[in-house]
Amino acid sequence: MRYRSRSVRGIRAYAVCGVNSTSFAFTATEFARKGLLGFCVERAAEGGPFLWLRGFKVFRSLVPEPKPDDEVSTYTHPIQALVWDDFTLRPDTSYTYRFHPMRGTPAKPRRNQPITLTIRTEPLHGAIHDVVFNRGVASSQAYQRQFGGKSPDQQPTPERRQAALDWLSRDLNDVLLGFIRSAGPGDSLHGAFYEFSYRPVLDELVAAAGRGVDVRLVVDFKEVDGGPRTANIAAIAAAGFPDGTIVPREARVSAIAHNKFLVLARAGAPQQVWTGSTNLTMGGVHGQSNVGQLITDAATARAYTAYWELLAGDPGGRRDDSASEKRSRNAAFKAEVAMLSPAPTDRAGVSSGITPVFSPRPDLGALQLYARLIGGDATSLVCATFAFGIAQEIADAAGAGTPDGPLRFFLLETRGKATVQLDASRNVYQAWGAELDHPLGRWVAETTTRELGLNVHVAFIHDKFALCDPLGADPIVVTGSANFSRASTLENDENMVIIRGDRRVADIYFTEFNRLFFHYYFRSVVQRISSRPDAPAADPQAVDLVENDTWTLKYAPGTLRAKRVAKLAEMAGAQPG
Repeated sequence: MRYRSRSVRGIRAYAVCGVNSTSFAFTATEFARKGLLGFCVERAAEGGPFLWLRGFKVFRSLVPEPKPDDEVSTYTHPIQALVWDDFTLRPDTSYTYRFHPMRGTPAKPRRNQPITLTIRTEPLHGAIHDVVFNRGVASSQAYQRQFGGKSPDQQPTPERRQAALDWLSRDLNDVLLGFIRSAGPGDSLHGAFYEFSYRPVLDELVAAAGRGVDVRLVVDFKEVDGGPRTANIAAIAAAGFPDGTIVPREARVSAIAHNKFLVLARAGAPQQVWTGSTNLTMGGVHGQSNVGQLITDAATARAYTAYWELLAGDPGGRRDDSASEKRSRNAAFKAEVAMLSPAPTDRAGVSSGITPVFSPRPDLGALQLYARLIGGDATSLVCATFAFGIAQEIADAAGAGTPDGPLRFFLLETRGKATVQLDASRNVYQAWGAELDHPLGRWVAETTTRELGLNVHVAFIHDKFALCDPLGADPIVVTGSANFSRASTLENDENMVIIRGDRRVADIYFTEFNRLFFHYYFRSVVQRISSRPDAPAADPQAVDLVENDTWTLKYAPGTLRAKRVAKLAEMAGAQPG
C-alpha cells in the first residue's frame, strides 16, 4: 500500500509498504528546512504504546566519543534524512509514526508538531502472490550485533544456530517448506532444479512422497566441470528419494538446467507454482540475496506444467549425437519452448496479469523485451538486479538515457566494466556487493559474507528481477531464474514471469530492492573511494550528525537524494494515512 500524510508546516510524509519493509520520503518547503536538525521518530504498532526509534549517528557535542556498537534514541539524535526506510516491521500490521521536526540546538532542542502517518504492511500471504525475500545481508551491522559476526555453525548452542539461520532466511525457508507440506495424498509436486542439496527441502519432498504425493523432480545431472551433478547426486542419495522420483536432466551439456520451480496440482489440476531465484542450497536460502514467489493461479500453473512435461523428456542434443542431430534436436526443443510461452515484444504487448516466459528460445526476443522495459519503455523509474553483469542489450538501452529521463537503479554482484557509460549523466546509479572491509568504512565492525562460508561464487546478489515504473499506476515486475543474459535466453533452461498491474507485488519488490540497494550503495561508495591511490584515511566523524540545517543541502535539486524524494512524492495511488 501507498500512503501520504497531511502537510504540517510545509512538511509532508509519504510511504510505500512491503511485507517487512517500508520506504518513506518527506517533502519540505525551503522555509520548513530552515533550522531543521532532523526528525525525532516514534512508532506504535497496532494501537500499542509509542516508542522512540533508535539509530547510530550522534551529535558529537552530546556524545564526544561514540562507540561502534552504541545505539541512541532519535528523541535526542534525530534522523537527518528526507528519504528513510524502516526494515524492522511485521507483516500485515498497522503502524503509526510520528515524525517530530527538531529545531534549536542539540543541547536545547525544540520538537515541533509532528507529521503523523498511519500505514499497514502487506500480508505475507496474498490472494495470488506470496513474495518472500531472505535477508541477504549477512555482512551487516544487524547480524554483527545479534550473532557476533559468526556463522550459524559457530554459534554457541543449537538454539543460537537456528536463530541465526532463521534471521538470515527470514520467511523464505518456512514458506517454501509450508508449500510442500500443503500437498496431500493424490496431489502432485512436479519441479525442476539446478542446485539441489538443501536438506530441509529435500527431506520435506521425501516425506511428501511417503504420504502419497506424486513427487517428480527434473534435476541437473549434466557431466560438466563446475556443475552441481556430484553434489546433487550425493544429496539425493542421502535424503533417500524413492525410485522414479528424480528425473535426470542430462542432454545439452553445454547449457545449464537453471530452473528453480515447483508446481502443485490437486486432483490432476495444476494450481500453484513456486518460482524465483533461490537454488536449493544452504547458501541459496540463508546466504546470498534471493527471492521466492508462490503464485496461486491455475493458468500460470498449467503453463509451468506443460513446460515441466517437456523438460521431463530430457530434450535437446545429446553427447553422442552427430553435429546435425544436435542442431536439429536443439532447434526443435527451442521452438517448442517458444510455442509454450510467446514473449511480448514491448511494454504495450505485455498483458495485464501474469505472463510466463520460458527458455531456451530460438531468438533474443525475450532479452530485447527486458532491455526495453529497463531502457526505453520506462517513463519514471527502473530497479533491476544483475548477478552476472549487465547484458550489452540492456546496457545499450540504459546508456541512451539522459539526466532528466527515467531514474534507474542497478544492483550487481560485482562492480561491472560496462562498455557503455552508465552513471548519473544517464540517470543510472549502480551498487554492488561490497563490505566494510576497509578502514574508511569500519566505524562499525562487520563480518564478511564469505567468512560465513555460506556461498562460494555469488556471495551477495543472486536475485533476478526488474521493476519497470514500480511506483506508477501500471507497474511491471519481471522475476524468476534467468539472469537477463544471452545465455539465459538462448541456451539455459530458465523460467520467468512478467507481472503487470499488480501494485502489491510491485510495492513489495520495490521496498526490498530499496533495502538491498542502499545497504550496498554506501559500501560500494566506500569501496570505490578506498581503491583510489589518494584514498582518505578512516573518518572518525563518520557517525556524526550535522549540528545545523546544512545537511539538507544534500537534497539540492538534481541530487540522487532529491530524485528519490520526488519519485515517492509522485507515486500513484497514495491514500491518506
